[in-house]
Amino acid sequence: MKKSLKLAVTGSLLLGLLAGCGTAGQTAGDKSTASPDAKAAQVNLKATVLQDDLETFKKAYEEFSKENPTIQVQFETIPQAQYYEKLRMQLSSGDSIDLFGGNMDVFLDTGILEPLDDYVKKANVDVSGYGPLYDALKVNDKVFGLPYRKSNWMLFYNKTLFDQAGVAYPKADMTWDDFRELAKKMTKGEGANKTYGAFLHPWAQTWYMQGVQTGASIIDKDLTAFKKGLQFRMDMEKDGSIMGWSEQITTNAHYNAAFQKGNVAMNLIGDWHVAQLRQAEAEKKISFDWDVVPVPHPDGVAANTSLATPVSLMVNKNSKHKEEAFKVVQFMTGVKGAKQFAAKGFLTGYINDEIRKTYIGDGSLKPKNIHYFVEQKEYPEYPLLPGVKNILVNSVYKQEGEMALTGAQTVDQAIQKIGQRVASEWADKYAKDYKAGKK
Repeated sequence: MKKSLKLAVTGSLLLGLLAGCGTAGQTAGDKSTASPDAKAAQVNLKATVLQDDLETFKKAYEEFSKENPTIQVQFETIPQAQYYEKLRMQLSSGDSIDLFGGNMDVFLDTGILEPLDDYVKKANVDVSGYGPLYDALKVNDKVFGLPYRKSNWMLFYNKTLFDQAGVAYPKADMTWDDFRELAKKMTKGEGANKTYGAFLHPWAQTWYMQGVQTGASIIDKDLTAFKKGLQFRMDMEKDGSIMGWSEQITTNAHYNAAFQKGNVAMNLIGDWHVAQLRQAEAEKKISFDWDVVPVPHPDGVAANTSLATPVSLMVNKNSKHKEEAFKVVQFMTGVKGAKQFAAKGFLTGYINDEIRKTYIGDGSLKPKNIHYFVEQKEYPEYPLLPGVKNILVNSVYKQEGEMALTGAQTVDQAIQKIGQRVASEWADKYAKDYKAGKK
């Protein structure tokens, strides 16, 4: 009995010593047996985002970091003109970028995007707030990014110029012909003193928009709707109510600087211009009054029909911290991130009544008619498919449209060549691998 008791006591002492050694081992750095609290080590992420969005991301991150103190995010940007080209190069060279923002379709052909479907399901993300954008962003039924904002177009106008001319403000329901006549009416003067009735940026979007508004797609076989848009732009140049394409290029004219100068009555551009004009007012760079109305529409198309381009956050499939990166994506594209972007005047990918009220604001900031932005019927600017942005928008439509605008070819020739190049330069390479939905 005594011998057994003595062995038991000795065994207990040995176990105690072993336990003590185990504790000492953990303290010395044995993370495999550390407590749950010790495992919560800090994770450092690198995020590259568009220049215009950088400050808003940083602001939203302040709130994110309170909820996720172990996730440190370093936000970086690249100048707009080089953004996509340089970012693609960085990603392909293995740069340690964990997540990044932009137009998702630009990266679809890189194979660098992490599918997010499982992360969305595991986190039980409420995707209803994204509306039709969630399904529109799918490629072969997979989600590769979530939209934190979107770019919709609107017609901005200088109320002061209209008041001085004694002309009624643009209407919320204008056809493109109505817009053309109003632009002619608001044009006056010559040379440096000229006031233009409107400004259409050199981008192809400003003319192919008219086709998109009818529900047509830039990859369609029948491009009749786009022919009308290109001819319309050329007719307005002949009217002298907009700056000609060639002059825009030679003078490096930009929609923001042109409108802020105060000699442009109407400016056709996207929602991001709200934030630019608000900043200009805060810095006292402009003093004229301004507002917005819906983009003019083709005959037979409902008023306030616009084109939209989602801007997404994506995760690098080579990231070593994909779970944490998705947490950032979920926060920034969800309610809390959307509130920050809406407060800055950006349209958000996620929207509900709270976000809608935040975007519209209390009426103390311009534009007075900002509500039109959250009442629009939207068509995707172009199919979110590989190569469409790089090959068709930035190359085919741009080049052939410019050839027509400089008189090097007719509108008919331009549209015919666009159709041929859509088939030869894009469809043959990509359409067979993706659900292109060509008509």
